Amino acid sequence: MHGPVLLSWLLALLTAATGTICLARLRRPVARHPGRGSDAAEAAMGLGTAAMIVSGDRLPAPLWVALFALLGAVSLAAAVGHRGGPGDGPGHRLHHAVGAAAMAYMALARPGRAAHPGMVMTMGWPALTGALLLYFGGYALWTGSRLLTADGTGGAAPGGPVPQACRLAMGVGMFAMLLAM
Repeated sequence: MHGPVLLSWLLALLTAATGTICLARLRRPVARHPGRGSDAAEAAMGLGTAAMIVSGDRLPAPLWVALFALLGAVSLAAAVGHRGGPGDGPGHRLHHAVGAAAMAYMALARPGRAAHPGMVMTMGWPALTGALLLYFGGYALWTGSRLLTADGTGGAAPGGPVPQACRLAMGVGMFAMLLAM
């Protein structure tokens, strides 16, 4: 990631912690855990994002693009086929696909990386970056507002406040990474 080193490490810690929490949630029994598909996607996204931040330019961009494109394709297929429980609907799966596409885009548009023929130009496309900033900024605000309910359970959010807090952390992390591009 481009930007201050402290910000990079804080984002790596945030996304790694979020991915680890989602990974731990996968160990819960299926009957008590309706959003297993979302937790699996969020664990992969969080841990993959942390690895991408920490590795910097040591691993090639096409590797990250392939990994996040695979995650996006699986999320998109799950959204279209709607294979998921109540906490794992098609809208949330589409969000995972957008997040994976944004990570692939950031891998291609990393500052300091030499431009490659046929790939996104270095520093990305300002209009796309702006659209993604609006999306993830709005998503973080919306998710954060769902945490601020009177009863503290996350309102109508399946699974309570922990999944909502993880989604908020990932939304803020994505926003910060896009802002640092």
